[in-house]
Amino acid sequence: MSPGQQARPPGRPALWQWVLTAAIAIGSVVGGIASNMLADMIGPHVGAVAWILAGAGVVVAGVLAGFEVRSRRALEHRAVVDPAPAVPVQEAGVPTDLPDTTGFVGRRAVVDWLADAVRTEHAVALLGRRAVGTSACVVQAANVVRPQFPDGQLYLDLRKTDRGGAARSLRPREVVDALCRKVGIEEADLRQAADPAAAATLLRKGLGDRKILLVLDNVESPDQVSPLLPPARRCRLLLAAGPALSGLEGVRTRQLGEPSADDAVELFAAAARDAGYVRRGLPGEPSVRDIVGLAGRQPHAVRVLGSWLATQGWSAPDLLHALRHGLRHGRVDTTLTLLASRDRAYTALAPGTRRLVRLLALVPQPVSRNAVAALTRANRGHADRMLDEAATGAFVTVTPDGRYRLRPLLVPYARIHLLCDEPPRRRVAAQARLVRYLARQAERYADAVLPDQPPGTESGGDWFGRHETLLRTLVCEPWGRPGALPPHPPRRMRRWWLRLAVALCTWYAAAGRLDDWAAVCRAVLQSPVARRSAAVAGWAHNELGAVYRWQGDPHRAAIELTAAVQLRHRRGAAQSRTNLGLALLDQGDADGALDQLQRARQQRSPSDRAGQALTELGLGVAFLARDEPGRAGHHLIRAANQFEAVGDRRGYAAALTDLALAQWWLGERLDAAQAWSAALECHPAVNDPHGHAAALLNAGAILTAGAMAADPADPGNRRRAAQALEFLQHSLRLRKADNLPVGRTLLHLGDVTRILDGPGEARRHWEAAAQACEKAGDADGTSAARSRLEPAP
Repeated sequence: MSPGQQARPPGRPALWQWVLTAAIAIGSVVGGIASNMLADMIGPHVGAVAWILAGAGVVVAGVLAGFEVRSRRALEHRAVVDPAPAVPVQEAGVPTDLPDTTGFVGRRAVVDWLADAVRTEHAVALLGRRAVGTSACVVQAANVVRPQFPDGQLYLDLRKTDRGGAARSLRPREVVDALCRKVGIEEADLRQAADPAAAATLLRKGLGDRKILLVLDNVESPDQVSPLLPPARRCRLLLAAGPALSGLEGVRTRQLGEPSADDAVELFAAAARDAGYVRRGLPGEPSVRDIVGLAGRQPHAVRVLGSWLATQGWSAPDLLHALRHGLRHGRVDTTLTLLASRDRAYTALAPGTRRLVRLLALVPQPVSRNAVAALTRANRGHADRMLDEAATGAFVTVTPDGRYRLRPLLVPYARIHLLCDEPPRRRVAAQARLVRYLARQAERYADAVLPDQPPGTESGGDWFGRHETLLRTLVCEPWGRPGALPPHPPRRMRRWWLRLAVALCTWYAAAGRLDDWAAVCRAVLQSPVARRSAAVAGWAHNELGAVYRWQGDPHRAAIELTAAVQLRHRRGAAQSRTNLGLALLDQGDADGALDQLQRARQQRSPSDRAGQALTELGLGVAFLARDEPGRAGHHLIRAANQFEAVGDRRGYAAALTDLALAQWWLGERLDAAQAWSAALECHPAVNDPHGHAAALLNAGAILTAGAMAADPADPGNRRRAAQALEFLQHSLRLRKADNLPVGRTLLHLGDVTRILDGPGEARRHWEAAAQACEKAGDADGTSAARSRLEPAP
């Protein structure tokens, strides 16, 4: 409500209401006379029509009268609820004597600082966002120091409100001229002043040596007060201003925020007492703090709620229940409407900025400017202007990386505005636009976080890191909670939400964050999307199976992957069968793995070359597990060729690593050496430490086995053993860095160390290998290490 509207006496109707009442009365009389004349003229010919017209006139008059009654009641109700303004409304642009404050409580430190500063400084300003209480604090401080200015205290409101409620700031010349007229400067002299600076010179001469305090309220820009600086020698200038005056030369400033929780509670209790509340102990009730928190500790809104409490005869818990009930169930009632209508700072914003503020209540985490543009469906330039206005009004804060979020204190109030001012369908549409934008961005950056990206590719890890909290909230929070998706989103939102979840899983998988990856999968399984679509549920089960396999739990992986095979269609089932085969391999079930992998190969589409390559790789590993290196090499060669054809260097390196083992077992030592040499070249380029460690282990094991089988007198034998030692030590470092099992690596390190004439060092490696293999559940590795520790017969 604007100051001009508050100045109207309680219960007095506006001008348009008098006009409407008179029009209804005159229209009723004229309508009745006209209907009688018309009935007499046309008699029985159109008598029915005349009666219909008369009846319609009566109905219209009744409807208009009903509107009039409702408007009068609303006006009376508003007058009863609204407490007296903290600073009595004065006519804007007309200097008056300093008024007294009404219902001012708290903020003692601010008032004391202003009083002390105005005694020593020529110009002092209290800066704050709209309706935060700067005017009340400044006027209260001016009254404190009133005795020190015996020649007078002048108050001037620099914000003028027209009949339509629109506010504008006085121009600099209007400010100076108004003060000049108050101190007695002649109009003729004012007209001769060419600019505000010249008029200010006349003002200083008119003030002379008088000790006067000038209090300027609602100062919006430095231009309004710059001509007055410095003031006359013995005058003091006290300003209640917005943030724009920060840094103005010659003015000592202090920032004012919302009142503390204790001051807000005291303000609420004082407003209730002034409105007739008689119950005791109100400030000590815990629910009062929650009430003022829902109002964002905005002074006027807090006072209105206190007055409303007394008017309704409620207790504080009753009022809190009324507020929370509407928010929780999404129902707009009288209490929420009252609170939403009393946010002066929000009302002063442009319509587009008001919509931006309430839509940001849908997003509890920081968002970029482009995301805000998508949320509000505005172009980037318009979104920037709205964000700048919201930041100037202290509705939003800016993070160091340039993203925006609502101030946490104002989030509950913004949710009330969202409920009262934004229709449900428009809220859902805004969330859908945001999810679509984030899903597109996430898919774009997900391609850049995969391990097979070459060095120099733009990484998306930073983007995901900045937006992780927002993405996790949208994907993992139960639908219908504040900040999450609506309980019944439209189809397009569900589709984009799933794509966002897939991209987030891609990032977690690339970063090795298995627990977070699993959390996203469980959230998808619990969502309405998975309950509606078996394919989506199958995808989530497949991802969970992959997570459990990475975590070393093949049994749980097999359970999830079996569920995925049953739920997914042909192409998705082929991928799940491939993963299931690998999980069965981890459990030692080579025959079951071969069955699943061969069925997956049959279900693969010919166009799915990447999937075919993965299945061929799994078949090669399965045949290696069955000690059939010839058949394994056949599948591994096909896998390597297909991975190379699709540009998957990570898969290509893995296929070459396993191919080197198969070729070594077949006695093709030269081919094996070439295969693992190529694999070692690929792994560092694709940023795959796990695969790199495996390739180094395999290469070291092959060289170690060759050195052990060769003639000890061979001059190249020690060279091969030294190279094997280097590979195995590098593999050990990589595995320790990623917390991977190191038993087999230590076992081969002991073997190669013995070749290099280090029996004591070799024994220490074998002992460590036995412990590591036993801890990892590797029975074959444990047995091999212990057999090496036994003394030779």
